[in-house]
Parts: sequence; C-alpha cells; structure tokens
Amino acid sequence: MTNYTNTTIYIGVTNNLLRRVYEHKQKLVPGFTAEYNLTKLVYFEVYEDIKLAIAREKSLKNLVRRKKNLLIEKENPYWKDLYDSII
Repeated sequence: MTNYTNTTIYIGVTNNLLRRVYEHKQKLVPGFTAEYNLTKLVYFEVYEDIKLAIAREKSLKNLVRRKKNLLIEKENPYWKDLYDSII
C-alpha cells in the first residue's frame, strides 16, 4: 500500500486481500496506514502457505526503498491502484 504521491510504502500480510485493502481505504483500522493515508494497492503476491507469506513479508520489509520501488515498477510501472483489478 502507498499514498497518492507514492512516498510511503506499507507491507503487510493478510488472508483476505479484498477485505484488508477495503479496510485500509476506508481507514477502518487505526494505525500506520490510516495515519499516512496509505490507500493505494500497488503490489501484491499470493501464497498458499502462510509461513511462506510471512517470511516473504519480512524479507520485503528489510529491502531498501530503491529495491522496493524496482519490485513494484516491474509489475506496475505507473504505480496504478490495483484494487479495481482484484474485485
């Protein structure tokens, strides 16, 4: 998730992407995403195994910003909101 200017990135894990993105967009859960207005889904990965998903989340959180940007831009070069594509 990011904000409209793509300056802040949030990385998380969920078992229901649609629900979780909706919660971020509506600011239903107080915290980092609500505080920084992170309402744009710009990248996601799907895993069947929660342990693998959590390990991937941790590895992504440890990346430097430049590498996070490259990962996003490889799949979504214009940083478009992908929410409509998953509903």
